[in-house]
Amino acid sequence: MKYSIIVPVFNRPDEMAELVESLSVQEAKNFELVVVEDGSSLPCRQVVERYASCMDVAYYAKPNTGRSHTRNYGMERATGDYFLFFDSDCILPPDYMASLNRCMAAEPADCFGGPDRALPTFTPMQKAVNFAMTSFLTTGGIRGSGKVRMEKFHPRSFNMGFSRQVYEKVGGFADMFGEDIDLSIRIAEAGFTTRLYPEVSVYHKRRVNLKKFFRQVYNFGQARIFLYRLHPASLKAVHALPALFVLGEAAVVVLAVIHSPFWLLLPLLYVLLLFTASLVKNRSLKIALLSILTGFIQLNGYGCGFLKAFWNKVLLRKDLEKGDALKKQYNKG
Repeated sequence: MKYSIIVPVFNRPDEMAELVESLSVQEAKNFELVVVEDGSSLPCRQVVERYASCMDVAYYAKPNTGRSHTRNYGMERATGDYFLFFDSDCILPPDYMASLNRCMAAEPADCFGGPDRALPTFTPMQKAVNFAMTSFLTTGGIRGSGKVRMEKFHPRSFNMGFSRQVYEKVGGFADMFGEDIDLSIRIAEAGFTTRLYPEVSVYHKRRVNLKKFFRQVYNFGQARIFLYRLHPASLKAVHALPALFVLGEAAVVVLAVIHSPFWLLLPLLYVLLLFTASLVKNRSLKIALLSILTGFIQLNGYGCGFLKAFWNKVLLRKDLEKGDALKKQYNKG
């Protein structure tokens, strides 16, 4: 079985250097690497082609059209039986492909994904961001990083794969927020099997600028409502918890002012839970303190995005034609 590893990239030559290096030392070599430069002003061609002697590499450059079109562009030119997707800020363990081969032999799947984690060499802030994105206390385990999850696992494009047959029947990524979850849902609705392979994980560096982190999770919150508009059954209680957290914060402040300051003990209890969970996981006082900050950014960013999109898209029913256009696109496919 041959895999086509497809990576869209935009102005990230340094990140690509780390990703491609990790691919070059894989124990199993049954893959090709397809890199698609999405209109970058800082191209990574030299970085990628440096490894052409030790693995099968294809590099393409095109005008900027966004990550969904770029991934689809890569699939149109890939030769593998399965397509694998990673973000440019990912690093693979040396046994990633070997572990994937074992999982696929033991429990085959049409579509699959794995969790993300942090390398010991990551900075304290990177580890704190990783905690905020993977902890059950902040995301309910829905990214597949723990044994307990509050929602069925949907592969995400930082670590996601599916067969060529899936692509030929379901199509590629839509041009929208939450495009990877949308595709995962469409794959399941088409009757294909989806599995989580917990041992097939990647190291995900992520951007550590807190302003960008807030914007990212804010967009994730909005995306959940966009997905609800397309797939009403996809919205679960766990997705609304950050929005309830934001409303709860506001209620606590009001109650503390007009009733009793003891209401502030509730958020302090949550602070203690975040601190303790991160301390146990990371064994670092500094990372545990930073995890309080990143945990609150994750919940407030996602919750605010969710609330804004719910107000505009569900209550005010704005931009209904965009959802209808996507549904027509699916039906044609």
